Amino acid sequence: MSDPFKQASGNMKVLTADENAEGRLDAWMTAQLGEEFSRSRVKVLIKEGNVSSKGKVVADPQKKVRPGDIFEINLPEPEDPTPKGEDIPLDILYEDDDLIVISKPSGLVVHPAAGNWTGTLVNALIHHCGESLSGIGGVRRPGIVHRLDKDTTGVMVVAKNDVAHRHLSQQFADHGRTTPLERAYQAIVWGHPRSLKGMIDAPLGRDTGDRTRRAVKRPGTADADEAITHYEVLERFCEKPDATSLASLVECHLETGRTHQIRVHMAHIGHPLLGDTVYGAGFKTKANLLPEVAKKAVNGFGRQALHAYMLQFEHPRTGEVMRFEVPLPDDLIALIEALRTVDV
Repeated sequence: MSDPFKQASGNMKVLTADENAEGRLDAWMTAQLGEEFSRSRVKVLIKEGNVSSKGKVVADPQKKVRPGDIFEINLPEPEDPTPKGEDIPLDILYEDDDLIVISKPSGLVVHPAAGNWTGTLVNALIHHCGESLSGIGGVRRPGIVHRLDKDTTGVMVVAKNDVAHRHLSQQFADHGRTTPLERAYQAIVWGHPRSLKGMIDAPLGRDTGDRTRRAVKRPGTADADEAITHYEVLERFCEKPDATSLASLVECHLETGRTHQIRVHMAHIGHPLLGDTVYGAGFKTKANLLPEVAKKAVNGFGRQALHAYMLQFEHPRTGEVMRFEVPLPDDLIALIEALRTVDV
């Protein structure tokens, strides 16, 4: 029997199913890759979009393997050494022996990953907290129980010991259905939703064409995760005689916490975030409709207009309900003020 495992360019491997191949993709791949990869690790690789066949991403670990199938596998870089502490300033809102609450600035990546092995929030936390974070939640993500995108600002909580990590992780996994957990964001979006208050119930999963993006999925599909966002329009900018607006300030409350959830959901209903080059690139030319001052402010805003302004949770040791709010950062305030100057 020929060896089904073939080296391709870079970290790409190719597996070809022989005449005896059968069963689920994750189980079959695990058997081919050997002891270096556990089945759980292979399953994650598949769900994260690292496996393709005939040029299309295969994100379903349960896909049936048939003789002759050819799969290309993008194997991530080998694990780097444990992240080291770096003296990166932290805006600390609260801290005790169990947890630390911070206000995350724009541009700060939460944990080390490809392209950002240093200069992350994890590096800053290791420097600030010392050895207490070691081993909590994994080597790359010590203490991390939730995350914000690199360019999203706002409040985050980090665990400082195993008990706190387990308790907080359970609250985030529960999405506040049976716990006091609550998360609220403010965003500036193009246009304004037809209903000034509403709910977006649209499952999310990996974009089949780009593994770094998320996309709305049909309910019941293999990689579709429940995703629910509640929104309310707080202010409309550049209102026109026909009752439309060029942009709006909205508040979003998460009933679930999926990657890029607010960004994808708002784009899904036709109102992507200002500055979002991933999910709102097609709306960039709308800035040309603005007077020069507002146009300059919109074009110069170098990130998605999203801020996690409120986080509420139960303290893992005392049971106290803790609530933290962080006002809008200066760049978002400046953008709002520029939009308010527009007289249509």
